[in-house]
Amino acid sequence: MSIDSLLQLMPDMLKAFYETLYMVGISLAVAIVVGIPIGILLFVSDKGLFAENRALNGALGLIANIIRSIPFLILLVLLLPFTQWMLGTTIGPTAASVPLSVAAIPFYARLVESSLREVSKGVIEAAVAAGAKPWLIIREVLLPEAKSGIISGLTITAISLLGFSAMAGTVGGGGIGDLAIRFGYYRYNNEVLFTTVIVLVVMVQLIQWFGDWAARKVDKR
Repeated sequence: MSIDSLLQLMPDMLKAFYETLYMVGISLAVAIVVGIPIGILLFVSDKGLFAENRALNGALGLIANIIRSIPFLILLVLLLPFTQWMLGTTIGPTAASVPLSVAAIPFYARLVESSLREVSKGVIEAAVAAGAKPWLIIREVLLPEAKSGIISGLTITAISLLGFSAMAGTVGGGGIGDLAIRFGYYRYNNEVLFTTVIVLVVMVQLIQWFGDWAARKVDKR
């Protein structure tokens, strides 16, 4: 791509970059706020744990599996009426953050549950034997011990959401995907397509690097 073409594209690229960060940021925040508690509930309500509740565990697991089994583009379309009712529009990065958040919650919840399963059962049993209450066990034992895995799961979720956000952009969600379709595909401009791919690759590398660094920093092993 020539320097002149790159300079002409730069304002749109910066806007698309901001919109992508905006969409991913909102959905990632929702995943943390909602997904971590659901992941904890999935773990502690399982068979043999201190808060065993097979009905709750089965219901949460079923809902999470149903949402995760739906391809994101189909989920986005299915949620259009809900997005319209909630925000009054289905166009733009804010509207796209609704299906992104719905997709992120069960995805991250399962990763949190998986991280908690890595915690030694002996540590949990010792806390239960000492008479610790469930909330204390979660706060002082499970979360600190699984912190590294939870951060790694957040990294995986962020990278997945980055890809989902590019798909959302193809149907009016804005962001880098929208830029690639409007300026690259529709105008037969391969230079724009290649540029957007490079931007996405760089973003993924930065997210992965930071996530790995953060996970190593808190790893007690």
